[in-house]
Amino acid sequence: MSDRFERVKNGTAEALRELPWPSGLSPLMLAPMQGVTNRALRSLFIEWVRPDVVFTEFMRVHSESARRRLSAGDLREAAAAEGGVPLVVQLIGHGREALVSAARAAEAAGARHINLNMGCPYGRMTKGLTGGGMLREPEKLAEIIPALRGAISGTFSVKMRAGYEDSALVHSLIPLLEGAGVDFLVLHPRTVIQQYTGRADHAVTAEVVRRTRLPVIANGDIRSAVEGLRILRETGAAGLMLGRGAVADPLLFERLRGREPAEPERRERAAMLRRYLGQTLERYGELFCGEAQVLGKVKEVLAFMDDPDFGGEIRQMKKARRVDTFAALIEELA
Repeated sequence: MSDRFERVKNGTAEALRELPWPSGLSPLMLAPMQGVTNRALRSLFIEWVRPDVVFTEFMRVHSESARRRLSAGDLREAAAAEGGVPLVVQLIGHGREALVSAARAAEAAGARHINLNMGCPYGRMTKGLTGGGMLREPEKLAEIIPALRGAISGTFSVKMRAGYEDSALVHSLIPLLEGAGVDFLVLHPRTVIQQYTGRADHAVTAEVVRRTRLPVIANGDIRSAVEGLRILRETGAAGLMLGRGAVADPLLFERLRGREPAEPERRERAAMLRRYLGQTLERYGELFCGEAQVLGKVKEVLAFMDDPDFGGEIRQMKKARRVDTFAALIEELA
């Protein structure tokens, strides 16, 4: 049987679960980034650089007492694919019953691949057993992970930090993830309390790869083709998930594939920025309402750009108060 498939017990019947990438491919995935990788930006990435897998922003699971586990807007985005690219629906929430109910609702709406967020380090996501906060009481995962696996007929994956305070926690969770039948693991090798400080320790990724039979997708501090290829080579990871690095430079996908220069010249970078920011501005004008909201959302993309060659130009864009001013600044990039 191909590595692409896994045979799964489902009552008395057996089903075939197909991973969201082909056998033999080291997939390059677009990370879920709340408030950033919305459907407009995903569509631009799909049309331009075609990630092998894309994730939704996290879909917030409402509490046990809520009438509907997922919002109507989230359910409209639940699908097996976007633009022909496999789409993974990411859930964030707490409580076994609420998560199970949300997973079933997502599948009923069309999702084929479901992911549980166990890594978000910010705000209320870490005050309860939600997002990265789930790693504060890992013993409770022993009932949540198997219950989700039993409820999901398609693939079920987990995206997690290496631990809450201790990066060794991930090693103790491997038997649970394997035993429950999780299909793949996306690992960001920082702790939750680190947020995004310091460096992602991919020595942890390499050790997890060594200890588990699960495909491990490496995530964290992949900002260049050189860095990404080094991480793949040194960790043995099954693939890479690109977040902040890809939002700063969408062509990072193509640089990793060897189709674009690993270190572009200024004029190449300027051409990329003109196309990227221009199309983002156009698509955001269709998705969001009013100049203030459109500019606010596109400036969230600028926040990930730290290119010293265009520092002055990016600062001017961040100060723009009108869409036409912003558009003119994009055209001046050279």
